[in-house]
Amino acid sequence: MKKLTGLWLGVFLLFAGLGTVPAQQGSDGVTPPPKVLQIIVEYLKPGKSGSLHQSTEGEFVKAFQAANWPTHYLAADSLTGAPRSLFFVGYDSFAAWEKDAMATQHDAALSAALDRAGIADGELLDSSQSNALVYREDYSLRAPVIIGLMRYFEIQRFKIRPGHEKEWDTLVKMYVTGYEKTVPNAHWAMYESVYGANNGGVYVVITPLKSEAEIDQNFADAKKFMAAMGDDWMKKAGELAASCIEESQNNLFLFNPKMSYVPDQWMKADPAFWKSAQ
Repeated sequence: MKKLTGLWLGVFLLFAGLGTVPAQQGSDGVTPPPKVLQIIVEYLKPGKSGSLHQSTEGEFVKAFQAANWPTHYLAADSLTGAPRSLFFVGYDSFAAWEKDAMATQHDAALSAALDRAGIADGELLDSSQSNALVYREDYSLRAPVIIGLMRYFEIQRFKIRPGHEKEWDTLVKMYVTGYEKTVPNAHWAMYESVYGANNGGVYVVITPLKSEAEIDQNFADAKKFMAAMGDDWMKKAGELAASCIEESQNNLFLFNPKMSYVPDQWMKADPAFWKSAQ
């Protein structure tokens, strides 16, 4: 695991059910969004995904388990787009990230194990990259969820036109207010990319799903939302989106427990799923 982010949905932001990997979590298993999120993407060579990649990534997991390392991460494989794996690592701050990195460097046994795992894993990769994002609480709604019960991430990536941040701010807050009033179960966390390739003006929305049936429900909820908000509201939202959004992508990823190093709380939430990887 190296220490990324997804089709136009028209002018509408179809947000529902969002959350992310934790820096901390409550005793009830609910996961608050970490303030700083590192997302690592590994693009795989043709034919090198599946069990081959699980095997090499499993060595990273074993190394962290042996060290009883306090920082955890979640792995997810692409179901759409190019073959790739994403790794999500949450921190309370950039200072906490630095502390974790320094501790890793000073642990000789862990560093050696990670180096050995990296050699084998590198043979399978076409390329890799790492992005750092910060949580935008003002753009989020009812964000904490029980990630241990989830199985998929739907990831939306929005690129905002330079100089159009004000329209984006207005647009997102319109959706936050609208969904808060009309869709009681809607919740999401939004992140802003601050470091990495092509990060300027990039916002990422991550939707955890228990099953793909929730995708059908999310589209149904979006239609109800649009009907409730009315034509004038939707017209304004459409104009704002056309003005400020340069491009948007949406992709689906499946959690991979065999490549994840998750906290005990997640194990307890669904032992059959998470412990199957042990």
